[in-house]
Amino acid sequence: MTLDISPNLESPDEFYQALIDSHADLSTDQSHAMNARLILLMANHIGNLSILREALAAARASAGTSVEKPHSSPTQP
Repeated sequence: MTLDISPNLESPDEFYQALIDSHADLSTDQSHAMNARLILLMANHIGNLSILREALAAARASAGTSVEKPHSSPTQP
């Protein structure tokens, strides 16, 4: 299974407005914390680590940078 990036929201404008409204009256720190919780809730719903990694890479790439794979460390004896 791969990340589906084709338009898939039932009502994208309504979702966007609900997202904006959910941040009303929050401080910047509270807004960042809410976004983090929302991401974790959605990630839990998706549940597939491979798809989540694709989503992270796609989001990072759209920010103008890429996610490098972590270097594997040698096995400790």
